Amino acid sequence: MATTGGGGGGRSPEMRKDTVTNRWVIFSPARARRPSDFKSKSPITPGSNSGNSQECPFCIGHEHECAPEIFRLPRQSSDDWKIRVIQNLYPALSRDLEHTFLQNPNSDPVPNSSLPGFGFHDVVIESPLHSVHLSDLSPSEIGEVLLAYRKRIEQLVRHESIKYIQVFKNHGASAGASMSHSHSQIMAVPIVPPTVSARLESMKDYFTQTGKCSLCEVWPEDLLVDESTHFISIVPFAASFPFEIWIVPRDHCSHFHELDGQKVVDLGGLLKLMLRKISLQLNNPPFNFMMHTSPLQITELEHCYTHWFLQIVPQLTGVAGFEIGTGCYINPVFPEDAAKVMREVKFP
Repeated sequence: MATTGGGGGGRSPEMRKDTVTNRWVIFSPARARRPSDFKSKSPITPGSNSGNSQECPFCIGHEHECAPEIFRLPRQSSDDWKIRVIQNLYPALSRDLEHTFLQNPNSDPVPNSSLPGFGFHDVVIESPLHSVHLSDLSPSEIGEVLLAYRKRIEQLVRHESIKYIQVFKNHGASAGASMSHSHSQIMAVPIVPPTVSARLESMKDYFTQTGKCSLCEVWPEDLLVDESTHFISIVPFAASFPFEIWIVPRDHCSHFHELDGQKVVDLGGLLKLMLRKISLQLNNPPFNFMMHTSPLQITELEHCYTHWFLQIVPQLTGVAGFEIGTGCYINPVFPEDAAKVMREVKFP
């Protein structure tokens, strides 16, 4: 992976192709000020998540106002739970349509046909306290949230009709969060989404050409943000978004839910660090994170080149007509500059 050095000020525009997503990105530093000045224009202020906990169904004591609970941690806790996994009150897909879906013989519909809207859409309430963000939790507490993801995925895997499971978090209204109480979501679908298929095909092409997994490659130091025993955090070589960060397992692994209990605290610590850096350096912006894992049913060969990772995207720029029309993104901050800025964040 070739990189260019120097600061963003004197650079010319550059196009880079990401070997994981198979996406072209235009880096246009003329469209931005210095990377260190690239702050969120709509921050999540400390008061914006305090709200009125008496009216929040995710707060402790309001469990009866939520959709049905799937499980809680600790498991036997009645009034001092730490994490709850519940059904989404307004699900995008219906779990009740599984029988209808299984009766439909056309699992690969022809153009302009359809399938029953079967799937699972769950919510993970990360804390019983309304004012607590995920980044406020300790590494071990974030590890418990990750274990809740894993437990729910292991339950969903039992449904043979489920092909892909997406874990994601929307933080802030402009990032898609409808509730200010800290939570994340899990969706399980009976198809492999096209973006996932494109990612796997791109990683396969890289493996065919080099004999290596594109995420197992040694990343240039100027893209590295931080590292832990089992994970590294990097700004990808062709980052689609300014200050986008990936957390990548050092060990080759295709599925997030294969993560063992010894590594969750390590991942929790690095995730906490990245969220704190983003908040401090970028004026506490809205953000999304997505767990990019592999489809549930993959071949032995696919295991060789598929590698899960966690993507964090601060919401600093909008997606406009060019991006929607071409699938090619414009990023005003070179990845090397973004990584340098994030490395240099000092906590008070």
